[in-house]
Amino acid sequence: MNSMTKVYNFKLFKRLLNYIKSYRYVFVISIISVFGLSLFGALRPVVLEKIVDENLTSSNYDFFLEYIILMITLLVLEVVSNYSFIFNAGLLGQSVVKDIRVKLFDHIQDFKMKYYDKSSVGILITRTVTDMERIADIFGQGLFMIISDILKMLIVAIVMIYMNWELSLIVFLSLPFILLATKIFQKYMKLAFDEVRNEVANLNSFVQERVTGMNVLQLFAREKIELEKFKKINERHKKAWLKTVWYNSIFFPVAEIFSSLTLGLVVWYGGMNIVLDNTASIGQLTAFIMMIPMLFRPLNQIANKFNTLLMGMVAAERVFNILDTDSLIQDIGTKNADTIEGKIKYENVNFSYNKREKIIEDLSLEINPGSKNAIVGATGSGKSTIIKLLNRFYELDSGSIYIDNINVRDYSISSLRKNIAFVSQDVHLFSDTILNNITLQNNNISFLRVKDAAKDIEIDDFISSLPNGYNYDVKERGVGLSTGQRQLISFLRAYIKNPQILVLDEATSSIDTDSELLIQNAIEKITKNRTSIIIAHRLSTIMKADNIIVMDRGKIVETGTHEDLLKNKNGRYQKLYNAQIKKENKYILD
Repeated sequence: MNSMTKVYNFKLFKRLLNYIKSYRYVFVISIISVFGLSLFGALRPVVLEKIVDENLTSSNYDFFLEYIILMITLLVLEVVSNYSFIFNAGLLGQSVVKDIRVKLFDHIQDFKMKYYDKSSVGILITRTVTDMERIADIFGQGLFMIISDILKMLIVAIVMIYMNWELSLIVFLSLPFILLATKIFQKYMKLAFDEVRNEVANLNSFVQERVTGMNVLQLFAREKIELEKFKKINERHKKAWLKTVWYNSIFFPVAEIFSSLTLGLVVWYGGMNIVLDNTASIGQLTAFIMMIPMLFRPLNQIANKFNTLLMGMVAAERVFNILDTDSLIQDIGTKNADTIEGKIKYENVNFSYNKREKIIEDLSLEINPGSKNAIVGATGSGKSTIIKLLNRFYELDSGSIYIDNINVRDYSISSLRKNIAFVSQDVHLFSDTILNNITLQNNNISFLRVKDAAKDIEIDDFISSLPNGYNYDVKERGVGLSTGQRQLISFLRAYIKNPQILVLDEATSSIDTDSELLIQNAIEKITKNRTSIIIAHRLSTIMKADNIIVMDRGKIVETGTHEDLLKNKNGRYQKLYNAQIKKENKYILD
């Protein structure tokens, strides 16, 4: 039986408890409150026994008022303990979850791109949000409640034995059966909750992907097909939850039957003792009637709270699995890239996304500082991949990449990426203002600096014409702007970064006519006096490049200027150029 199907996982639980160390005082107060809640609740039947035997049955009212005051005091102390427990346990749970969530998010940010290529965004969202709340419940509704119930049962059992061991024996005889039923119940509930968490993650992943790709779904009239898929996933989710309902519907009635039978036996046997041989008192019988629910109800509550604890432990296991995932780029470099000139060298580089297919094969390339370079080639030739390797989004299979004759591994990743600006075809804007999307909340970048930069690349007028100007909310993923407008914002975001190396990855492939001239002007501005790499399908945008690199199937097949490459009549670039010119002429004739 693996760790996912074990009811108890003490190693995981111990790891979770390590996060309590920073909040030990809150933890101690919670434990004290739990103890008080159990003790004060269990002492009330003792006082009740005194009231019945010493006052009510004998019509003697000595100390009656004192007992009533003591009963009220115990009740008040129990209420205060309950309040303290609920508040501090909740505070502890949310504090622990805050720390784990921050650690998880920080860990996720450092993953290689390869991890995201294979992972579902919806599942990661589930781990970061929904599963965290389940972990918080471990402290607020699971662990401490179970401790409280166990303490209450223990104290009640001691009081029972102290009062009347014969009546206690009747009560204790039924406990093994309930404990056995609880153990079986816990085992099957763990399996059920594993299945529930899987189906919740699948449901989140499915919905997130369909909502994100809604335009594709509607364009291809996939609504009915996707609805049927959703119905199946939703049905599996329902069935997983119904298993937990089924186990609950069996266990709790069984536990209630044992509780009622035990209560009946105690009343019958205690009543016979009172009548026949006076070995029990009415006060004891009354106290036992009060204590039996206090003993049995916690068992039911333990089972119920164990459900919460199980869901939290399942969630914690999934979260820790991500935290334990070793998919990080090794950041051991100490060099600072702030003063680089921008000389780039690829030396015998090999790379593959998977072992079966090599994407980059024995690639060697030199790019001079301050030069404008273009990379062209068919889809899948490896153009974008060599840029991702430069940014260290992926690790090389073999070979080396150098910037200013220093291996990129020797630069700190943060410093390296700060000095390489990247503008892609698929521009991602956050649901925020234009200003915040440009500065990315960097307080060192002033509004005046942003506005001056926008004027430099001639897009200040466009931004100022929007409602609220630079404070215009672009909405989620930038849907409040056109494709060309989003591209302009990304150019400004790269320009304000003032990098020594600039990469434009298909940045002009899907622009609209209104934005084309602005973007062309922006490209001229932002590529000036810095090492620039332009990946493009449209050859008309890279004819003035200092060097054009032609790639095919992960290899460099040609390099040179536009004019030089056209001289090779049988060259790859000549074929690409002729094919594109014919295609453009056909569109014009049409």
